[in-house]
Amino acid sequence: MNELDQALALIARGADEIIKKEDLEARLRTGRPLRIKAGFDPTAPDLHLGHTVLLNKMRQFQDLGHQVIFLIGDFTGMIGDPTGKNVTRKPLTREDVLANAETYAEQVYKVLDREKTELRFNSEWFGKMGAADMIRLAAQHTVARMLERDDFAKRYKAEQPIAIHEFLYPLVQGYDSVALEADVELGGTDQKFNLLMGRALQEHHGQAPQIVLTMPLLEGLDGVAKMSKSLGNYIGINEPAIDMVTKTMKIGDELMWRWFELLSFEVSLEEIARMKADIASGALNPRDAKLRLARELTTRFHDAAAAEQAIAGWHAVVRGEGDTSLLPLTDIETPADGFRLAALLTAAGVTPSNSEANRKLKERAVRIDGEVVDDAARVFTAGFEGVLQVGKRNFARIRLI
Repeated sequence: MNELDQALALIARGADEIIKKEDLEARLRTGRPLRIKAGFDPTAPDLHLGHTVLLNKMRQFQDLGHQVIFLIGDFTGMIGDPTGKNVTRKPLTREDVLANAETYAEQVYKVLDREKTELRFNSEWFGKMGAADMIRLAAQHTVARMLERDDFAKRYKAEQPIAIHEFLYPLVQGYDSVALEADVELGGTDQKFNLLMGRALQEHHGQAPQIVLTMPLLEGLDGVAKMSKSLGNYIGINEPAIDMVTKTMKIGDELMWRWFELLSFEVSLEEIARMKADIASGALNPRDAKLRLARELTTRFHDAAAAEQAIAGWHAVVRGEGDTSLLPLTDIETPADGFRLAALLTAAGVTPSNSEANRKLKERAVRIDGEVVDDAARVFTAGFEGVLQVGKRNFARIRLI
C-alpha cells in the first residue's frame, strides 16, 4: 500500500463508521495536518479502558502527523449529556467539573503525546456567550429533528420527561466543532446524532463539514454490557498493575479479539488473524494470547517492569509457578473479634458477598496460600497474612491489621 492507503487503513481500524470517507481521503491528500477533535465531559474523575478507545484513535492520528484537540466539556458537563439516558441526568457543579477535569488532563497523557496535544475547554467560548447568543444557537434546529434522536424518541413515546436544557446538549457539542474548526470529530456510536450536529452547524457557519468517525463502545469484563464503572465491569487506567493483568486475563476468548483490535498498538490486524488461526489449529493457547494483551496494556499505563512483576504474580497464583510475594500486599482493618472466613473473603474482594463465599467454601473452591480450606467457622485475627484465592482467577494477598 502507498502512504495514503496505509494512513486510511490505520484510521479505519476498529472504526464503526466514517462519514464521509471520500471527504477524509480528499483532506488527507492536501497534505496539511488535520484538526482532530474529541470531547470528554468530566463526569467522573477516573478514566477506564473504554474511554481509551477514542484516545487510541487520537494517538494514531497524532502518529500520522495531525493536530489532536482533547476537548474537556467543562460547560457541557454542567448540562449533563442525555445520551443513552432514560431520565434527566443531574448536572455537575462547577467545582465537580473542574476537579474532574484536572485529573482527566493528567490521565490522557498516558496515551496521547503531551507535546502534540491541544488541550481545550469549551467554557472558553460558551462562557462568553449571552442569552441572546444561546437563543440564536437554539434557533438553528427544530424540536422535530431533536425527537429523531433515538433516546429522546423513546423517552417521548414512554411519556418520560425531557428537560428543555437537554435539547441544548447536541447543539452545544456541535458548536464546539465550529469554534475549533474541526476537520474530524471522533465519538462513540451512541454519539452519532451529536457528531452530525457538528457537521450541520459548521455548514451553517460557512465551514467545510467535519468528517465524523464513530468507534464502537467497548464491552466490559462481562463481554455483554459496555464498560462502565457503575456496572463494575471495567479496568481503570490508574488501577494497580496486578489488577490490570488479572482482570484482563478474566475476559472471554472471543472478547479478547475485540480488545486487541480496539486497544492494541502493537498487534496488527494481520497478526490478529494469524493468532486466531493458530488458536483454532491448537498451535497457540488462548491464555498466551491474552497474556500478550495484558502485558501491553499494563506496560502502557505503568511500565514494563511493573507489567512483568504483575504477570509473574499471576503465574504464581494461577499456575503455581513462582513467588506469590510478588503480589501487592493489601492491608485490611480487622474487627476486634476477627473475621470468619466468608467475611474475610468478601472484605478482600475475592467474593462479592458472604453468601457467595459460603457457597464457594462448600464447593471446596477456596484456597489460602495454595491449600484448600473449607472451615467456615475459622476466625482470622490481626497479624494474619496470606494469599486468598477463589477459583482460578480471583485472588488477593492480604494482611490483617
